[in-house]
Amino acid sequence: MTTIAAALREAIESLPDGMDRTDAEYLLAHVLEKPRVWLYAHADDELAPAHREVFRGLQARRKAGEPVAYLTGQRGFWSLDLKVNADTLIPRPETERLVELALAFLHPGRPAAVLDLGTGSGAVALAIASERPLSQVTAVDISPAALAVASANGRQLRLANVFFEHSDWFSGLGGRRFDVIVSNPPYIENDDVHLSLGDLRFEPRSALASGPDGLDDIRVIAAQAGQHLLPGGWLLLEHGWQQRAAVRALLEAAGFTEVQTEPDLEGRDRVSLGRLG
Repeated sequence: MTTIAAALREAIESLPDGMDRTDAEYLLAHVLEKPRVWLYAHADDELAPAHREVFRGLQARRKAGEPVAYLTGQRGFWSLDLKVNADTLIPRPETERLVELALAFLHPGRPAAVLDLGTGSGAVALAIASERPLSQVTAVDISPAALAVASANGRQLRLANVFFEHSDWFSGLGGRRFDVIVSNPPYIENDDVHLSLGDLRFEPRSALASGPDGLDDIRVIAAQAGQHLLPGGWLLLEHGWQQRAAVRALLEAAGFTEVQTEPDLEGRDRVSLGRLG
């Protein structure tokens, strides 16, 4: 008989460096369709042979480097449980800073129009929509496959104030204008070695890399955002921790005022923002 505790010990011993007990627990909880805390209360329960085989299969894929989020098909972000797959980026804690900053410009008691550019799984748009139910959030992406995931997340969360549309940045929006525009665009350099390491190997490169200096998409957004913001509206961009000066310069060149940069929870420059006019 193999118990849950024994199966976890076996999995942990087999995982290479960089993968830990948490990975194994998430995978086994996924197989059993139980929360992780359930594993502790049932450590001495027998693990059925069928579940053990599925668990071992996921272990092998994890050892090959596949992200846990893709193996389980889900990832927590903000207060939400989201579906993810290889068509979308994996939502990361540092992007929650983008949500926090956007919410500061959206009064809970007033309607507002919000645009999320390059929505991926819908994480940022859905987090904002959940916190500001009077706001109308439009979320766009160039990838139909990513939009399918985001739309499924919206339906699952039953948020009626978020709308998903196909658009290459602003191209499909016509003359619409917004109070706040947010984006976590691609910002990694095309030849950055990190693209061949860890989870990034499995994520869509088009959502990660953006030209020789990583700023090609941010240039487009900064240059065109003013045509889609209401007077006094704000643009907020997530970027790499070494790109602060370059992104601020792009915002200022595009006519944004009150340009500033805010750190993430680890103190790294993460989001730059500016006001129109």
